Amino acid sequence: MWLDSARGYDVVGDIHGCAATLVRLLEQLGYRRIKGIWQHPTRQMLFLGDIIDRGPQIREALHLVHDMVDRGQAHCIMGNHEFYALAWNTPAPAGSGKLFVREHTKRHARLQAETHAQFVAHPYDWKDFVTWFQHLPLFLDAGRFRLVHALWDQPLIDTLRSSYPDGRIDRAFLQQAAVEGSFADQVFNRLLRGINLRLPHGASQVSSDGYIRSFFRSKFWEEEQEPETYGDLVFQPDALPEAIANEPLPMSYRASLMRYDRLQPILFVGHYWRKGHPTMIRPNVACLDYSAVNGGKLVAYRLDAEDVLLPNKFVWVNAV
Repeated sequence: MWLDSARGYDVVGDIHGCAATLVRLLEQLGYRRIKGIWQHPTRQMLFLGDIIDRGPQIREALHLVHDMVDRGQAHCIMGNHEFYALAWNTPAPAGSGKLFVREHTKRHARLQAETHAQFVAHPYDWKDFVTWFQHLPLFLDAGRFRLVHALWDQPLIDTLRSSYPDGRIDRAFLQQAAVEGSFADQVFNRLLRGINLRLPHGASQVSSDGYIRSFFRSKFWEEEQEPETYGDLVFQPDALPEAIANEPLPMSYRASLMRYDRLQPILFVGHYWRKGHPTMIRPNVACLDYSAVNGGKLVAYRLDAEDVLLPNKFVWVNAV
């Protein structure tokens, strides 16, 4: 994707329908609403996906982000929640054993319930947005920096680029994701959901958002020391039970991990529901999802010409 090297960029984490909070962040960053479009005289917004679901103003957030993208004031990549919406509305291919790419289970319906409720009176509006989701790239690689919603998996991205150079997939690729273990399924799972490892011994836990989960979200960057236990890998707001956290990692888990090392370009991700004071994970890795929809912060990073992340470039507003 082409980006203007002379321009500054403001990279923004998961919005999840918090439109009023987004407006406050835009104002703090010096953007102004001119002829209905939020814009800055010299800078451009880069959204990390997950505009929808959960929050109180999903439709308003979508219009704001879509209009900025449409008028050249922003770029937006796909988050797992935009993928869920697409997959929910896309028929599965014959022989897959499914009716839709994302099966219409109670669990899946619950996750999208707030979005569907807010569009009941606007069905054509929602149809247009779902069509727009199809055109969102799965990643952005500007050379000096990169954006992906959850995980930069270089081998998968290299293979994907051979057919979809800018990361924008088509309906046929989306339909392939209905087949578990297919290349498309791997792409969506890894890039948009990250490394999810199964808890041992059939264990499960109730997460802070009320879901029973048998998997946990894992770190993907290179640490100073090799991970030894489950607790060394966990990267999510919910701590693992102490007995599991202290349990040694099986060799199969160690072999499956990614190694985004310190020599790689700056990488921005969302997805992981961080808490506390916004800052980088490492000089070349930052997660900008700070749980805005759960009363946390909506966070941006003001990227200029730097090649490493700087602590004073993080900007945020508390959720309203």
